[in-house]
Amino acid sequence: MTPIWIFPAYPMLIIGPHAGILSAKLDPSRSLPIIIGATTIQGVGFLVSLMVYSAFIYRLMSQKLPKESMRPGMFVSVGPSAFTVAGIVNMAGQAKRSFPESFMGNGAMAADVLRVVVNFAALWLWGLAIFFFLIASFAHWSTIGPGRLVFSMAWFSFVFPNTALVTATFAIGHAFSSKAIVIVGCAMVIPLILMYIFVFYKMIRAIILRHILWPQKGEDKDEGGFEIHRIKPDISGEQSPV
Repeated sequence: MTPIWIFPAYPMLIIGPHAGILSAKLDPSRSLPIIIGATTIQGVGFLVSLMVYSAFIYRLMSQKLPKESMRPGMFVSVGPSAFTVAGIVNMAGQAKRSFPESFMGNGAMAADVLRVVVNFAALWLWGLAIFFFLIASFAHWSTIGPGRLVFSMAWFSFVFPNTALVTATFAIGHAFSSKAIVIVGCAMVIPLILMYIFVFYKMIRAIILRHILWPQKGEDKDEGGFEIHRIKPDISGEQSPV
């Protein structure tokens, strides 16, 4: 079991960041329904992910790490809290222009209170995203080296969920007017781009070597003539080339 199970909730998790950007471009009268709806959907997505988080943590505490070929999926655990940070912080930033004057008694005051509460709550979720990023990173320490980790499409988990962490870092930096955090976010962009280029290269290489997108080839299950042992034989003391 890996956080890859969270993927069905990902469409809900990206609603918040999109709504934060969209609400800034629309008239205030049209922004409020978007913020309310997106907050609801984002909350459902995060709570569903939270249930998978608990199962994932239990699995790590009671069993060993996932198989090497499945470990890239551990980075998916970074996404839910990071996307939620980016979403709620950006939406809270648009609350003042979106709330009517009489909203919840005093629209301007309600927006200010909401922004303070959301920004500090987002710090918790940002820290949670960093926590899962570190767990996933250290889990790959034993896979460093030629032949230890065969390419699979799950390698794109090195990239996509971590874009959420970068986005959340920028959101936190701007919310607290912290140049240091913004600089950290800029520094995170560089290795992320390099990782994307590396994963894309490995994908092209795997196609050329017929490790993926070919009959009876694959990396994570045995279905429909899918035979992992032809790519990475399960022989103690031996390792297949990457």
